[in-house]
Amino acid sequence: MRLEAITWDRLGDQLAERLLDLKPADGSPWPRVAFDGAPAARPGDLAERVAGALRVRGRASLVVGTQGFLRPASLRLEYGHQDPEAYFTGWFDSGALWREVFGPLEPGGDGRVLPDLWDPATDRATRSPYVQLPPGGHLLLHGPLLLHHWFPFDLTVHVLLSPGALRRRTPESDHWQLPAFERYENETDPAGTADVLVRADDPRHPAWNG
Repeated sequence: MRLEAITWDRLGDQLAERLLDLKPADGSPWPRVAFDGAPAARPGDLAERVAGALRVRGRASLVVGTQGFLRPASLRLEYGHQDPEAYFTGWFDSGALWREVFGPLEPGGDGRVLPDLWDPATDRATRSPYVQLPPGGHLLLHGPLLLHHWFPFDLTVHVLLSPGALRRRTPESDHWQLPAFERYENETDPAGTADVLVRADDPRHPAWNG
C-alpha cells in the first residue's frame, strides 16, 4: 500500500473534511468514527486534532477514550497485572460502551452519551454527566484494539506503528502488552481493514493512504 507523507495539522484537516460528508449506513444522525491504535501511537491526539478541525468548520463532535471504560480492577486484573490475554479480551468494558456510547447514537436514540464511566486510578465510577450530542455531531472514539469488537463505526482510522517502533515507544513497564497487539494484528489485520491508515513510526513525519 502506498502512503503519502503529510503533517499532523493537514491530516486533521483532511480527515475533518472527509467527515463532513460521512453518512451512517444505518440512518443514524450521528456518524461514529474509530481512532484505533496502541497507546504508544497516541490515537487520542489525532482524535482531538480532528475534533478541533471540525469545530472550526462549525460541526460538533465528542471525543471519547476507551481508557474511561476500563472494567473494575477486580475483574480486569483477575489473572494478574500483566496478562496479555486478559488485556486483549477483558480489560475494556465493551458492554458499557455499547450501552452508554453506541446505544444512544443508534437510529431513534436520544444522543445522550456518557463520556467516561470508570476511573482506573481510583477504581471508582467517575460520575461524569451525560453529554448531549446534537444531530450531525460526530462521535470520535479512540483507543487500542477497537476493531475486533464489531462496534458500528461509520469510518475507521488505524494509527500504525511497526513492531520495532511499537516496542521502542512503549514504556518498558508495559511491554507485557505487546503480545496482545501482535495477536490483534494477526487476527484482525487493522492496517488492512481500516478505512484510513496512518503510519506514525516517526511521530514528526506521519504518512497516510488518503
